Amino acid sequence: MTYVNKYYISDTHLGHERMLSMQPRPFGTIEEHDEYIIESWNSVVSDGDIVYHLGDFAFGLSRDADRIRAIFDRLKGLKYLIIGNHDVDKRGNLHPTLASLDWAARPEHGLRTTDGGRDLWLSHYAARSWPSQHYGAVHFYGHSHGKLPGVGRSRDVGVDVPDVDFMPRTFAELTAGMALE
Repeated sequence: MTYVNKYYISDTHLGHERMLSMQPRPFGTIEEHDEYIIESWNSVVSDGDIVYHLGDFAFGLSRDADRIRAIFDRLKGLKYLIIGNHDVDKRGNLHPTLASLDWAARPEHGLRTTDGGRDLWLSHYAARSWPSQHYGAVHFYGHSHGKLPGVGRSRDVGVDVPDVDFMPRTFAELTAGMALE
């Protein structure tokens, strides 16, 4: 059996041109942005690895559906989606383009898993409390683009957080310096 690494990332906003000026992100074009994320992703993730994407995968899903599918297919790993606010339509339904992608499991609004010998709660939004928090569980979230500090054993894993730097990161990387006891 092949050893599998787990990675975490959020808020890639592939195809979202306005992100270049809103955050700001250090790219001249959205194509440059997207290519950098693809190359960074594939530089650390192997085909058998797991990547948990904590929402806001792409933008312009109706207009650029074929482009989003092509990008998804280029990204290595078994991909799980934790649904973000830009992943749904106005009624809160998962966008059909995202629903048609080959996710490793059905996209969810939150997911409980384990990594590094710990329970781990994954969601797009930061929580003040989460399952098993009082028993050492860790919480990863996105959405806030580095502007909402974590509480206790929680943290933002968005691409625009400096130590994430547009690349999926491991549990060990994301919890380095975090008081886990």
